[in-house]
Amino acid sequence: MNKKLNGLYEEYGRYIYHLCLKLTRNKEEAEDLMQDVWVKVVRYNDRMDSVDHMKAWLTTICMNTFRDRYRKDVRRSKHVMNQPETLDVPILDLVPSDSLTPAELLEQNDIQSIVQQKIGELDVIYRRTIQYFYVHQYSLIEIAEVMKVSIGTVKSRLFRAKKYLKELMIADTAVHEYVTA
Repeated sequence: MNKKLNGLYEEYGRYIYHLCLKLTRNKEEAEDLMQDVWVKVVRYNDRMDSVDHMKAWLTTICMNTFRDRYRKDVRRSKHVMNQPETLDVPILDLVPSDSLTPAELLEQNDIQSIVQQKIGELDVIYRRTIQYFYVHQYSLIEIAEVMKVSIGTVKSRLFRAKKYLKELMIADTAVHEYVTA
């Protein structure tokens, strides 16, 4: 590996490993997933110069790699009982996949637009907290530092922001009709 990749691994290796462990909840699978992630990072290293948020870029690679591996496992398994019990579906639903159908892409874009619009309606403190956590992939500690508050405050703001966002989505009849149609 070149110096840039070594530096990247030094800076983000632990983060990626812990993300892999959180997704797989299994040490061996996490190590396999992490290896696949770094293979992709090496493969795409020519794109690194154009990456603005390295942590978010690495997180996306990790999540997509996990999703792709999970889909292959599901296709291989003949029974629903063989699917991993530890799968964190809400996390997967937030991550775009490289292999969506055109209809899925349109639906995803519609949903993303609706969610972004509703996030825009939140009070600025909640909007920023959600953006730091979900869009920029900041850790709770990083958000606390940026917003100059305690981690407990960040957690409660994140909890309230999701609650308010859900209430805004439920209260909007157009969203309700779109989702139930």
